[in-house]
Order: sequence, then structure tokens, then C-alpha cells
Amino acid sequence: MPFKYIDMCANETIESIATKMKDLEQAKYIWADDKPFLQELGKAKRYKDIVVTDYVEILDNSAEKQFAAITISLPKIKYISYRGTDSTLVGWKEDFNMSFMENVPSQIESVVYLNDVAKKYKEDFILGGHSKGGNLAVYAAVFCEDEIKPKIKKIINADGPGFDKSVIQTPEYRKVLKKIETYIPQSSVVGRLLEHEEEYQVIKSNQKGFMQHDIFSWEIEGDKLVRIERVTTNSEIFNGILRDWLKNTTPEERKDFIDMLYEIILTTKATEVSDFRIDTVKKIGQILTTYKNRKEEDEEIRRAKANIRTGFIIAVIVIALLAVIAFVMVGLMSAVTSFPDMGTSVIPDANTIINAQI
Repeated sequence: MPFKYIDMCANETIESIATKMKDLEQAKYIWADDKPFLQELGKAKRYKDIVVTDYVEILDNSAEKQFAAITISLPKIKYISYRGTDSTLVGWKEDFNMSFMENVPSQIESVVYLNDVAKKYKEDFILGGHSKGGNLAVYAAVFCEDEIKPKIKKIINADGPGFDKSVIQTPEYRKVLKKIETYIPQSSVVGRLLEHEEEYQVIKSNQKGFMQHDIFSWEIEGDKLVRIERVTTNSEIFNGILRDWLKNTTPEERKDFIDMLYEIILTTKATEVSDFRIDTVKKIGQILTTYKNRKEEDEEIRRAKANIRTGFIIAVIVIALLAVIAFVMVGLMSAVTSFPDMGTSVIPDANTIINAQI
């Protein structure tokens, strides 16, 4: 939730937060359903009096860091909620930095936050988050101070990416592995990035392709998530392509490519995805044209793409970045259908990627 647009007190309730955010314009929210959902929570007897504390938000463009967290007081336990990627482009850049960095700044902040909050309260904790927030929850549990670890009863990762092998192979990770509950939709892309050791549960989404990352699309029967047996073939194919790319490129090559792509996006003068509501087609065209020119000029980037599988993953990343710009913005869903052979899916099917020429 975009708490930065309101005056958050040290102690709030869900009702008080909903009241303060009632007139906040829809465009400030990350997901289209965030605003109506918050307003319903603020009226519900079960939720409206829940206390929310310890709100922290940090945005540092120079460090490419985007971090936010809150603590929610539940009966006899506290829930630390780490925010996923927000609407800032630097937030998305930090996500992609995970492909070549052992840890990113928001992960370090997640540990600091947990250490500080856990020392304030005697209660036990559940840690959780969606997307990058799920990754932060796991990272914080792994690397927090040893005396805090017994207070962590559960870690919830909702379609969040995994980690570099240097994290997965640590004794600290092994100690919390059984506490991790990971949930992914059937066509998960984000939730299968990088390395995972924990088992995951597949949840049925009523969306298609990358849009299944929207947690509001996950289906519920009664008070239970609807589980299905396995992920789709496309999810397996994307996972294989991503693993091949990571295997066949060096961290330096991945850094060069991600940095180049981010610089190209910044040439549009955009700082948030909401900036793409204006001159959307023009900005996307500018990105594609600049990318085409840069890739032809840059010998180092061209060498990094010598492996054919690497070319496929670059196609995925380019399309995904443009899709991110579209799918999070209210009123831009019609742009999704403008991509050829994509139907209502933001990410094209496997055949489209395999046939892509980049």
C-alpha cells in the first residue's frame, strides 16, 4: 500500500489507515484492487481494529534501493509484512539486480528491520510478503540475529523470487528452511526466479500468464486457497530458459545488460511506471528503438548474447519490462492485447519467445 502519501502515526489501525487513504487517487496504488480492498478491510469488524506499527519506507535512487515494511499486531503474535516492488522504476531495477548480486540493499534493510522490531516486542513473529516482499521475508529470517530466530514461527513467500546459491547453501538458510511456506500461481514466472530449496504450493489463478502474479487473482474456496497439482508447461519452459541464462552468462555480463536496459528506459524521463500513462506508445517505441541501436553498437553485449538461449531470455526480459509498465497501471490493460500472439497474457507463450528475433 502507498503509505508514503499519508501521515502515518506510530500506532495506527487498519480503519484509521483506510480513512486517511480514502480520497487518495487510484493511480497512486500499485494494484487496481488495492484501494477497494483496503476500504473493505477498514469497515470489517474482524480487521478494522488491528493495530499497525513500525512503518518504515526507504527509497534511494543512487543506491538502487526500494524498501518498506510494517508490523501488524495479531492475537498473541505479530506479523511483519515486507512490501514488494512499488511503482518506482528504481524498485524494479533493484529486482533485476538480484540476477547478478549476492544481495541487494533492500535485503540488508529487511534484516535490520527484523532485528530492531523483534527486540521491541515479546511476542513471536510471522514474516511474509508478496513478490520481492516474500524474498525479503525469507532473507531476513535467514540472516537475523541468532537470538531472534526462535521467535520466527512461519515465513510466507507469495510468488517471490529465490536467491543466489551463496545464500541457499548457507547453514543459516537450512535452519529456517522448514519454516518457509511458498505459494506460486500455475504460470508463475517471478516466483521461480533464481534458486529455491523449499517446496512450493501451486495456487489456481483466474488470470493468464504474467498477470497471475496479481495476488488478487488467486482463487479461494471458503477460507482456503484453491490448490492445484502442478505449474503449467510454459512456467517450466520459462524456468528452464532463465536457468540456462544464469548458467551461460557471468554476473558481469548480466550486470552490463541490466544496466544498459535501465539506462535506456530512463531516457524516456520516466521515474515511475505511472509516467507511462502519458505517451505510452511513444515511450515504448523509444525504448525499443534505443535498445535496437545499442545492441548493434555494443560488442560486449553482443558477445553476451552469443548463446541462443541467452537471446531468448533477453526477449523475455524486454517484453516483461514493458509488460510491467502496462499491467500495473489502471486503465492500460487494453495495451496488453496489442502485443501480437499474446491474447490476454502479458508474457507471450513459449512458442512466441522461441520464435522471437532479437
